[in-house]
Amino acid sequence: MAWSKIQLKTIEDLEFPTVLQQVADRCHTDKGRERILSLLPFVDKTEAIVAMTQTAEYLDSFSNNNKIPNHGFESIDREVQILGIEQMILDAAGFHRIAQLYETWHHHHIFFKKMGNYFPLLAQLSATNLPCPELPQQIQSVFDRFGEIKDDASPGLRMIRLEMGLCRDKRNKSFSQAMSSAVAQDFLDDIRESVVDNRRVLAVKAMHRRKVKGSALGMSKTGSIVFIEPESCMIHSRALSMLEIDEQEEVQRILAQLTERIRRFTPDLERYQSFLAHMDMVCAKARYAQLMDGIMPQISDRQEIHLKKAYHPLLYLANKKNNTPTHPQDIHLHDQNRIVVISGPNAGGKSITLKTIGLLQIMMQSGCLIPVHPATTLCFFDKILSDIGDNQSIENHLSTYSSRLKNMNEFLKKCNERTLFLIDEFGTGSDPELGGALAETFLEEFYDKGSYGVITTHYTNLKILADELPFASNANMLFDAQSLSPTYQLVLGEAGSSFTFEVAQKNGIPFGLINRAKKKIEKGKVRFDATIAKLQQERSQVRAQDSLLKDQSNKAALEANRLTELNAKIKDKLVKYQQLYDANQRVLTLGQKVEQLALQYFKDTKKRSLVSGLLQLVESENAKRKKQTAVVEKKEKQVLQEVQQEVIAQLPQVRAEKKKKQALAAQSPEIPKVTLMVGDRVRMIDGKAIGSIDAVEKNKATVNYGVFTTKVNLDQLEFVSRKK
Repeated sequence: MAWSKIQLKTIEDLEFPTVLQQVADRCHTDKGRERILSLLPFVDKTEAIVAMTQTAEYLDSFSNNNKIPNHGFESIDREVQILGIEQMILDAAGFHRIAQLYETWHHHHIFFKKMGNYFPLLAQLSATNLPCPELPQQIQSVFDRFGEIKDDASPGLRMIRLEMGLCRDKRNKSFSQAMSSAVAQDFLDDIRESVVDNRRVLAVKAMHRRKVKGSALGMSKTGSIVFIEPESCMIHSRALSMLEIDEQEEVQRILAQLTERIRRFTPDLERYQSFLAHMDMVCAKARYAQLMDGIMPQISDRQEIHLKKAYHPLLYLANKKNNTPTHPQDIHLHDQNRIVVISGPNAGGKSITLKTIGLLQIMMQSGCLIPVHPATTLCFFDKILSDIGDNQSIENHLSTYSSRLKNMNEFLKKCNERTLFLIDEFGTGSDPELGGALAETFLEEFYDKGSYGVITTHYTNLKILADELPFASNANMLFDAQSLSPTYQLVLGEAGSSFTFEVAQKNGIPFGLINRAKKKIEKGKVRFDATIAKLQQERSQVRAQDSLLKDQSNKAALEANRLTELNAKIKDKLVKYQQLYDANQRVLTLGQKVEQLALQYFKDTKKRSLVSGLLQLVESENAKRKKQTAVVEKKEKQVLQEVQQEVIAQLPQVRAEKKKKQALAAQSPEIPKVTLMVGDRVRMIDGKAIGSIDAVEKNKATVNYGVFTTKVNLDQLEFVSRKK
């Protein structure tokens, strides 16, 4: 893994170590913290993209059911060091740490083997290490699940512990007999017995201490009780002590043999620990990204920066903690706009904007997710140079300006087309005219070298130069001229006023002194700055008016849509009313004709003429219906033919897409099938209703949908989630 040659001064200027400390605070292990705190920008773009993608995969696991196993572990650096030295022996605690580490790694290995489709890069990283089943088997042959050495770890240890058990039984029996005798003679205190130096002793009253045979091992604070080990128990205690020594020697021999057997696994243990430390680092970066809504930006092969809704991480988190809003920034650097000169009043947000650009760039090149809009695009720079803050050095006898000149000299040597430079308060520290002229020359050199950069300044000549150079531009931090307060919004394309006299007036400087100051400088400069301030104020008003017009336009569009919908509804109702009217008229006409036939029949009582008239009436109406039906059928037939023609025309394309999908399905790896259990929430394949499994019998499951239950084949069900 190769780190870039970005200067540590730049990294410190942009407060990247503070970000790393905040990330490290979210680690679970010391090894993970070490990795985070030593993190630097990558040289290879591919490595940084892989690191960001791994973090993004881990971040996704927070919002789905595929939770990655816990990666916490105790460092085994000491154990690895011991294993690297011949004749050195690991203790029981060391073996326990090794076993725990292997078990943690193995859980990850199995998880990523099953869930490789969801976490491809993390699964690929896990697959680089192969399991060593013999390692846990060797440790388990000696230690039980509580970390204690088993009795059957060796035949010798088994015999020793068997004898120790018999010896303890004899000692306890002898002690019980001695205590019964002492109780009968009223030699003991109320507590009767105690434990001293891991030995059972009689609590003998001090006045009877000479009457009880044995070894006195101590007395109470008051001196009223003497603790005596009975003479009958002492022989068994001495024998037990000898057996304990034998046990320790046998345990040491067993540990020595086990150490030799697992010594060959040392490289594997180092790789397992490295993997878990890496997972801890990735998890910490993911948790930090979750806290600040960080994402992976788009990475371009071209030299360009398109930051959209970008936040300074430290400022965003601090404001979030205090429930204070943070203003995002948009800025664009590309081959047609390589240098941006930001101007505006002090405390307007120029420096924080500069630091936001640099910090997000370094975080991205270090493999971290950043708080920006998904449409953000960044590229990689070989060098990132910064001159931010007061660089005065007492040790090297450098003034602030001398230090800045030294930095500019370094910039001129290192700048090229793959360099990003960030300079705060460019040109300050010397005579405004002379320093401004020198700063203008430096900026021209950076421009000629094809470098990319962002600077902040109050110098008018630099604003004019940025406006004259084809591939440079001005930007300003908006300032409310009425309230004399910053809005912290960056606007590209125009220079900004410093609002020097306005800010002075707001801070209580007498108006007379401000007028005297205005008279001491060139009138042209005052007019120029006032013109810029006026333009900024007018621009703010235009933006407010534009926003108002947009709102009104949106309202008008909504009203037009509403009226269009209302008009369509009215037309639809009119058509329906017309159809209803026509139907009613037809019914009335039929009724009149029937009425005439009935009246005629009433007069002449001729049935034949009545039937003939009714038949003529019915045939006339049927003829009209047939004509209408023929027209409808003709239209339907015409539509059907058009649809058939479209289907026939699209059939080759549909078949080609179907073959392509089948080919892709054949190439894509199968998603690991989840074993369905009672309580799982499931749904039918291609279905929408979700139910829970009440029972599983053979290849069928009883699914409860709340209102009803049904039996379904398991292969027809799709897993949704586990029972919580």
